[in-house]
Amino acid sequence: MELQTYGAVQAGTENPRNTEYRLLAKVTRALMESSPHVNGAFFKAVDWNRRVWLTLQMDLASEDNLLPDDLKARLISLAIWVDKHSAAVLRGTAEVGALIDVNRAIMEGLAARPEETRLAS
Repeated sequence: MELQTYGAVQAGTENPRNTEYRLLAKVTRALMESSPHVNGAFFKAVDWNRRVWLTLQMDLASEDNLLPDDLKARLISLAIWVDKHSAAVLRGTAEVGALIDVNRAIMEGLAARPEETRLAS
């Protein structure tokens, strides 16, 4: 009970960028730890990563999402690519490393301060 209460408070006070970073870090770690062993843990990690990106895609498509339309469109395209590449990884026709690289790149962007992001654009 106390753990659930703490989790609810943390979720209510954590910056959304930090939440997304933390989630991507966890799923990326799962991908890295399970690879290159193709086993149940590997398939679960790839599926988890795919579901995270599908959730991000749904959030990006929401009218409530305040990101600039151009950025939303690029991230939605990336989410679609992640879904297709994940299917190929699960079939054994692609490597998981590209998924890890994409997650890391997005994590770097999330870790950047907003003013650094504006300067890089």
